[in-house]
Amino acid sequence: MHISEGILAPQILAAGVVIAGAEVAWGLKKTDHDKIVQVAMASSVFFLASLINIRLGPSSTHLSLIGPIGLILGWSAFPAIFVALLLQAVLFQFGGILVLGVNTVSMATAAVAAHLIFGRPVRSGSLKIAASSAFAAGFLAVLLGASLVGMFLSLSDYGMLTAAKTLVAAHIPLGLIEGAAAAFMITFLKRTHPDVLGMAR
Repeated sequence: MHISEGILAPQILAAGVVIAGAEVAWGLKKTDHDKIVQVAMASSVFFLASLINIRLGPSSTHLSLIGPIGLILGWSAFPAIFVALLLQAVLFQFGGILVLGVNTVSMATAAVAAHLIFGRPVRSGSLKIAASSAFAAGFLAVLLGASLVGMFLSLSDYGMLTAAKTLVAAHIPLGLIEGAAAAFMITFLKRTHPDVLGMAR
């Protein structure tokens, strides 16, 4: 779901920087110092999972695991995803520096939304409820992230509306894969390290 450089209008890029800055600042404020290692590990998981990109016109699709990352980190997903995207832009030219704000908003907002909607049933529900909630979180986080990318593309140039709709539709199969991965990850953690899920309170 990386948006490439040279596509968005300057005002959209500026809005992305402002919103992402506020999100990252809030995420840092909500991050406990003793959880920094877990945040760094989740950032690394996102970084590695999204290295394989498949181009889809002005954007790309890739595994991201933003659903389970949001469930595990909560608000801390904002700085975790920002750092991973920054390193990808600098080291591999995925996305870019100018679109870093917009890409952060698209993916980190979707991750935190997964936490806000599904975090409680994942933490306090039975294993079956946690698995189904995690699947829904993984699936919907991908579609929300793709929808935000599509929104930014459409706001920048209305002629990209068709490409934006295609982008969202193309992420439906990926959402199913991410949902299954999220269900597996969360049920494993709930069985073995439930304290990790508690950090997103």
